[in-house]
Amino acid sequence: MDISFASAVIILLLVTDPIGNIPLFASLMRHVDPARRMRVIARECAIALAILLLFVLFGRSLLDLLGLSDRSLNLAGGVILFLIALRMIFRSREGIFGETPSGEPFIVPLAIPSIAGPAAIATVVLLVSRAPQRLPEWLAAVTVTMAFSFFALFLAERISRWLGERVLAAFERLMGLLLTGIAVEMLLRGIEGFVRHLQSG
Repeated sequence: MDISFASAVIILLLVTDPIGNIPLFASLMRHVDPARRMRVIARECAIALAILLLFVLFGRSLLDLLGLSDRSLNLAGGVILFLIALRMIFRSREGIFGETPSGEPFIVPLAIPSIAGPAAIATVVLLVSRAPQRLPEWLAAVTVTMAFSFFALFLAERISRWLGERVLAAFERLMGLLLTGIAVEMLLRGIEGFVRHLQSG
């Protein structure tokens, strides 16, 4: 199945989950000087963008170096996505990625793994491996996704107050359901590729 630019952006938005990161970000920013918050948002989004762009450009070469196939990446990415989706649907007190350290966030846990997590990295590598000739589109899709994440985190406190915790939790569960479908599709694609590889061998 050919993935369009819009579909790639939607998938990346689901796996980076900017709306779901709003409660986490709001809690992390409570003890940060309001004058520094914009700088922190920009820094964390820039780090996440740099990491994802790095994997867009060199992820395929890294897979070749490690001897990993698209089949294994589909299966691994599907498993990771499925586990994250389950934690989005059945949210615990620790959040999707476990307990978060106190103090001003720096790289962990906001840039990694909240924004540029394993699922997002696996997704961008898969996009490039399926259609390497569309590299400019994938770079643009990652950039658009990070711009949306920046905008969502910039308005995090306002959105959190406006919608309330219950609405945000319900929206995150809905995104988790959508992400479950994407995870199952990745798993099925990986299994299909593995079966074809066995038959051809």
